[in-house]
Amino acid sequence: MAATTYPERINRALDYIQQHLDQPLSLEDVARVACFSPFHFHRIFRFQTGEPLNACIKRLRLERAVTLMTQRRPAGPRNAASLTEIALACGFGSSTDFSRSFKQHYGVPPSQFDVAGFRRHQRERWQDYVADSDHRHLLDGLPPGENPDHFAVTFRDLPPRTVAYRRIHNSYREGAVTTAAAELLAWAESRGLADGQWLGYTWDDPEVVPPEKCRYDVGLEVPPITALPDGEVSRLTFPAMTVAELELRGGIDLEMRALDWLYGTWLPSSGCVPTDEPCFEAWIGRPFAHGMEHFELRLQLPVTRA
Repeated sequence: MAATTYPERINRALDYIQQHLDQPLSLEDVARVACFSPFHFHRIFRFQTGEPLNACIKRLRLERAVTLMTQRRPAGPRNAASLTEIALACGFGSSTDFSRSFKQHYGVPPSQFDVAGFRRHQRERWQDYVADSDHRHLLDGLPPGENPDHFAVTFRDLPPRTVAYRRIHNSYREGAVTTAAAELLAWAESRGLADGQWLGYTWDDPEVVPPEKCRYDVGLEVPPITALPDGEVSRLTFPAMTVAELELRGGIDLEMRALDWLYGTWLPSSGCVPTDEPCFEAWIGRPFAHGMEHFELRLQLPVTRA
């Protein structure tokens, strides 16, 4: 198989890891998904991603744990989620293993971790990373309880969706996402698929994950029978899901306020909990059809009733 297909095969491995973080993940199993021999896979994975397989799995589990810790509240549907339950939900064999790994990574055990303070710090770092001083304010957070834009959620049931995608690592680099979108658009136009539903979604919360580690997919819904993508275009099938949906037409500041309101104000009182699927940007038309200053899309947060 040509070397140009290596990124697609590594993406398959990363998709498998992301979907099975709560389960044992052996080198042999992940290598099999990527169609590599176990003997060579760990070297190829490290070269393609910049970190060893076991380190990547542990980091993703810890980042998911921080996200779940964010969702723990003094009252409400997540109240029963103890640190032990979070540890098991993230694939750690015991609370002791979780606590030891967490302290090694974050400097303190999970019981002493200031989740809110950590998220504030990470957001400030993310703002510095992606915006200059003249535009940094567009990424300011919206305080919980505020809704100056009068956002309102509608629920929508979506069937299983097969998505052809280009994945961008270190996705906040200038031009990285628009370049990938243009490449996928050219791929889709050559196959008569370009007028389907375009999607964007990030696998990583920049208030939890360092911006240089964040991954973003530019995707396009395709028929399940579409031939396997070639080169660096990958394919993933999302299950049927219920999403909380917001339609947006405006700039990046509007989208940031919408995300803050969705997670910080609406979700805690909604009676819903988010699933492990990413929050989608479902583009109205083709991606970046209005440039980088104006977006027309629907935010789709996958949820379940608590």
